[in-house]
Parts: sequence; structure tokens; C-alpha cells
Amino acid sequence: MLVLTRRAGESILIGDDITVTILGVTPGGVRVGIDAPRDKGIHRAEIVVAVSDENRGAVQSSSDEAAENALLNALGRRSETE
Repeated sequence: MLVLTRRAGESILIGDDITVTILGVTPGGVRVGIDAPRDKGIHRAEIVVAVSDENRGAVQSSSDEAAENALLNALGRRSETE
């Protein structure tokens, strides 16, 4: 990981087409502006992790339900959700 010190108004260039500018620094956080092509995805990491965890849970739940239905079908019964 590259660690740089920047002050408000200073920028970092990433490749030829991405500019990260420090807009302001307060005791509560840092405001960052990102100028990048529209085809570049820019997401807050905590949101990506939360969505990924939610998707993983949904797939597991769906998989568990499918396994339960298969077992009930094998036993000649129907699930309560049908």
C-alpha cells in the first residue's frame, strides 16, 4: 500500500484518467473528490462488503430452502411454503 500525505486542495493522479483531490479535512473526517471516467466503478468499501455479505446470506438461505424441499420431496411431503 502506498501511503501519501496530502493537504486540502492537493491531488493524487492514478493512471492517466483518475484524479483524487482532498477537498477538506476536519476532526470528523476527510472529504475526498474523485474525478474518473464513468465506466470506472467507485464504491465505499463498507457498502460493497455489506452487499456482498447480504448476497452470500441470500444464496445460503436459498440453498438451504432448496435442500429442505428436496428432502421433503424425497419423503413424499410438501414444504409449508408451497
